[in-house]
Amino acid sequence: MKRTHDCGQLTKADIGASVALAGWVDTIRDQGGIMFVDLRDRKGVTQVKLEPPDDEVKAKLWWKLKPESVISVTGVVTLRPAGTANTALPTGEVEVDATGLEIHNISETPPFPLDDEGGDRVNEDLRLTYRYLDLRRPKMRRNLEVRHRTTKAVRDYFDAQGFIDVETPNLFKSTPEGAREYLVPSRIHPGEFYALSQSPQQFKQILMVAGVERYIQIARCFRDEDLRADRQMEFTQIDVEVSFIDREGIYTLFEGMLKEIWKAILDVDLPVPFLRLAFREAMNRFGVDKPDTRFGLELVDFTELFKKSAFKVFASTAAGGGAVKALNAKGLADVTQGELTSLEEAARSLGAKGLAFIKVEGSEWKSPIVKFFSDAEKAELTQRLGIADGDIIFFAAAPWEKACAILGRIRLECAALLQKRGRLAIPANQWNFLWVIDFPLMTLDEETKRFVATHHPFTAPVPEDIPLLDTEPQKVRGQHYDVVLNGMEIGGGSIRIHQPALQEKVFKDVLKIPADVVESRFGYLLRAFKYGAPPHGGIAFGLDRLVALLCGTTSIRDVIAFPKTQKAQDLMTQSPTPVTPKQLRDLHIAVIGPPPA
Repeated sequence: MKRTHDCGQLTKADIGASVALAGWVDTIRDQGGIMFVDLRDRKGVTQVKLEPPDDEVKAKLWWKLKPESVISVTGVVTLRPAGTANTALPTGEVEVDATGLEIHNISETPPFPLDDEGGDRVNEDLRLTYRYLDLRRPKMRRNLEVRHRTTKAVRDYFDAQGFIDVETPNLFKSTPEGAREYLVPSRIHPGEFYALSQSPQQFKQILMVAGVERYIQIARCFRDEDLRADRQMEFTQIDVEVSFIDREGIYTLFEGMLKEIWKAILDVDLPVPFLRLAFREAMNRFGVDKPDTRFGLELVDFTELFKKSAFKVFASTAAGGGAVKALNAKGLADVTQGELTSLEEAARSLGAKGLAFIKVEGSEWKSPIVKFFSDAEKAELTQRLGIADGDIIFFAAAPWEKACAILGRIRLECAALLQKRGRLAIPANQWNFLWVIDFPLMTLDEETKRFVATHHPFTAPVPEDIPLLDTEPQKVRGQHYDVVLNGMEIGGGSIRIHQPALQEKVFKDVLKIPADVVESRFGYLLRAFKYGAPPHGGIAFGLDRLVALLCGTTSIRDVIAFPKTQKAQDLMTQSPTPVTPKQLRDLHIAVIGPPPA
């Protein structure tokens, strides 16, 4: 069974050599009693010429070969006959004239085609049920190779920077104020539970206290969240923490990491430094804190203009502290009624009561709201939005963040409609990286009227904003930073609080977490800080999302070997499943049926 070569290796230089190959039968062609087999392994394809043996029993077995069967072949490399070379293959000028064949396994007929085009046409559930076959497809194999090369590039980069790879526990304690957790019952401690780690956040901070200084981990994380194309219940992070670093150091370090990855995988030289946008600027211009800057269609604020407008909806919003914003979807005045309805539904899903708009056709402004606008208002709209014939202008009047979010969603929908019409071109190989910075440290929960951490409670405030913690917490900026690529957040982190007194203040005075709860959930961390915690900061990148972008796929399921479906199921192993009564007894658990509908 020893192989001398792989199936993507042989060339004219090997003519006359005796070789041994092994792999899967890709295709079989019978030409006048002689079989030509394309033999495939993970490195490529080689054509093998098989002439029936004199042994009748062996010959019958040979003719039972089917695609996807596993065989080994010995033979001599020969030049293909004139006119039969396959220029699409690196091995296409040669073939192996087989002298021996060993059949390891005859395959059943696969339930779907294993080429890329045929496999893409079948239902994803079928592909996931037979994932071991799906992974034989060239595209899926390439995706796994890109993932491998990406993690290798990351490890090589951080090794050269003096980082230490440290594994942290997957079994952690429950922290119910975060995302929903997976709980793991303890057999040894009846009635008590571990939680699967949502991230190594607290462990990596403690590693900084321990003097590790530079930590890296390709970390598995778990969250019991609803699944979608870019989210899985178990996922992988490039997780990093560094001592004695500030935000500028973080930006430089991780721009270097991304530059290294893009060069290694795509042979692209990323320009650095990346653009930086403050949170408020990103929201004001693009309506979202992870903007896609590959195209314009920016939002424009008209709050001041409409404070004394005759259009009472805009005037009352502006006077009441809200915002009036507009977006010119240039060249989209031919939007259909169905498309307008979809845009309105998108706005309503974000809390809008409707979607005001003005169409400009034949130099005429068409909208029920135009009659309320003064000439001065129309002139300023025209000048600041660059209004021309064929445009459509959308408006949002709401509290500032909601108005931004509504038009931010409409901006993306309009970009898709313009692309569909061929009026907006976004090159597939355009990589617009940026840092979004200066997020608010705290967000007021309107329901409870309490402040909650915008990201997590370990984020350090911007130093000059610390006095505002006592008076106006909502105005405090955090030292948080997100890395955004083409409208997708691929990483986020912060400089951490390292002073125990400040961390306790955030827990108790700002977030109003009771002292006993602080002690039970974070006491060990606060105690660790009292023994000399260095200034430190870190970041986590979603490896699955990163690799999906590198592979040009919109679903992270395509870059994970064995993902779950959107219903959180593994169709191949048919999990989750019930467990036995004995297992439940050992864990001191009773299962209650689902609640009535």
